Amino acid sequence: MSVARVTEIIASSKKSFEDAVEVGVERASETLKNVEGAWVKDQKVIVKGGKIVEYRVVLKVTFVLE
Repeated sequence: MSVARVTEIIASSKKSFEDAVEVGVERASETLKNVEGAWVKDQKVIVKGGKIVEYRVVLKVTFVLE
């Protein structure tokens, strides 16, 4: 039997929501051991001058405790 924990992180990208998710999961995996999955809780964009300049996602990252 295993026990998992969920933590919330915010990641951003200048390219896309998908890229922001990838950036967030890669970064979380550098710090957290045994990352098993993630889901997008929320997403938003930052707009300047009528243009999207940044994509942001709020991720719930699940990792198994040792």
